[in-house]
Amino acid sequence: MSTTTVQPPADPAEQPKPTTTVGDVGKAKPIRSVIGLVGVIVTCVVAANLFIILTGETAFGEIPKLLQGVVAIVAGLGGSIALFFFINMLVEGFPRRWEDRFKPYVFLLPAYGLIGLFIVYPTIQTVVNSFANDDSTAWVGLANYQDVLGDPAFRETLFNNLLWIIIVPATTVFIGLIVAVLADRLSERGEKLSKSMVFLPMAISFVGAATIWKFIYDINSTGEQIGLLNGIVTAFGFEPVSWLATQTLQLNDILLMVILIWLQVGFSMVLLSAAIKGVPEETLEAARIDGASEFQIFRLVTVPQIRVTITAVFVTVLILVLKVFDVVYVMNNGRDGTSVIGLDFFRQIFDFGNAGVAASIVVLLMVAIIPVLIYQIRSFRAEEAN
Repeated sequence: MSTTTVQPPADPAEQPKPTTTVGDVGKAKPIRSVIGLVGVIVTCVVAANLFIILTGETAFGEIPKLLQGVVAIVAGLGGSIALFFFINMLVEGFPRRWEDRFKPYVFLLPAYGLIGLFIVYPTIQTVVNSFANDDSTAWVGLANYQDVLGDPAFRETLFNNLLWIIIVPATTVFIGLIVAVLADRLSERGEKLSKSMVFLPMAISFVGAATIWKFIYDINSTGEQIGLLNGIVTAFGFEPVSWLATQTLQLNDILLMVILIWLQVGFSMVLLSAAIKGVPEETLEAARIDGASEFQIFRLVTVPQIRVTITAVFVTVLILVLKVFDVVYVMNNGRDGTSVIGLDFFRQIFDFGNAGVAASIVVLLMVAIIPVLIYQIRSFRAEEAN
């Protein structure tokens, strides 16, 4: 009698796997690459010609502004989708090993190209023009910088910017922090409503906000009140005041700062509120058990744990303050000692045609912003590390 040994089924993991060659997996698809390349070229040509058509005269006359905007939005979105679609098709036609190497760079190339075209190149050109004369036809060395820094009006502008730097970021962060803490203690519905109201000005442009506040501060040429603030003043029997012409204690500068603070408090409140909600509840309960008051908890527990966010918000608003222009330009065009650096640049280049002086002002502003940007980057890295 013979016995038969039954072998156990083999482990699938130990089964020999079919071998594949590099050619099977990473075979090039030249037709796909050609289609992708043609698609990229056609998309760029169509976009360029559409831009020329929208910004120039046509056989039917000038295209209406509204239609220009609609076509620009649709074509911009559609063109971006088409461009990246064909770029992806182009790269997928490469052998697999080359596709994996090139794909990240090819997708980043349009962004890098736009950054180089609209940021890097103008920056370099501005630095070069700052050493040239008014029409950039001859070199003048450091003469533009000497003229700018030696101008008493520009020194007044620097003082105004310093006031903005001191007052606006700190006030924005302080009010945003107070609103975030108080709103956090309301009911869920009350918190949403209050935060929505505070954040609402963020949806308004700087020009729109300045126009709104112009009706609050305004006074007409005959001295009659036409603004809300003067309406309140005259209701109590006082004479209307030309608020934006009152230089006592830099009142007109401060009133302009109020507009930017009103716009940015919502931004500050949202970020700080999110940071406060991220503070561990166990830490707060431990402080309460130890007998700390709510103010002590806020000052000694909450604020230290959200310090990185506070710094990030402060620096972000600070950079915005250094570049402020729209509010001052719309409100009073920098009259009565309220000019800022951004407005000075605008006047020099567009009102007086002094390209060299305007470029030197921009370079000085850029030099002032660079250390702040470096500090902001370090703050964000510290926040990510935590």
